[in-house]
Amino acid sequence: MFNIKKTLTIAAGVAGALAFGGAHASADTTTSTSDYVVQSGDTLNKISAKYNVSVSTIAAQNNISNVNWIVVGQHLSFATTGTSTTQASSATTDTTSTQASTSTTAAATDTTSTQASTSTTAATTSTTSSTNSDALNTLIARESGGNVNATNGQYYGLGQLSAQARAIYGGNSADYNDQLNAMKAYIAARYGTAENALAHSNATGWY
Repeated sequence: MFNIKKTLTIAAGVAGALAFGGAHASADTTTSTSDYVVQSGDTLNKISAKYNVSVSTIAAQNNISNVNWIVVGQHLSFATTGTSTTQASSATTDTTSTQASTSTTAAATDTTSTQASTSTTAATTSTTSSTNSDALNTLIARESGGNVNATNGQYYGLGQLSAQARAIYGGNSADYNDQLNAMKAYIAARYGTAENALAHSNATGWY
């Protein structure tokens, strides 16, 4: 089973313009895109509830055939829709100009804030990924030396997964990516992070 831990990498802002002082309003459908990196404990149901997007929509937009299985570290990108209200101005020219200027300034400020937030989150994600990668690489070097054909009794491959673990997570082939994904899934399910798995290995000699 997975432990819940989510990291949002990018949340694109909803585009739209707002003019003030008008007596008539109309709703415009807008589209934004959410990018998401799967963490341990994530399911499509949880991501669906968070963004109010159906599981089938997320699955279809990411070519996921089995909605009950998503891989830790997998990058998901899906479109969401919403509405924004545009008002037609019936005020004087001077009032409209002032309000339009205020609206433009506010929009620019919102865009800057969103970009700053996105950059900070992306930097944090990058640091976390780098740390995970270092711990994962250390485990691979310790367990198999990077040899996809390494065996030790029932233990096999990059992560030296047991036959029982391979039956659950895969990694029975000699394909490097297949074994790497199986190792990541095993670590996510048992330890949550590669750092935790490495700490256990340092303490006990196995993970």
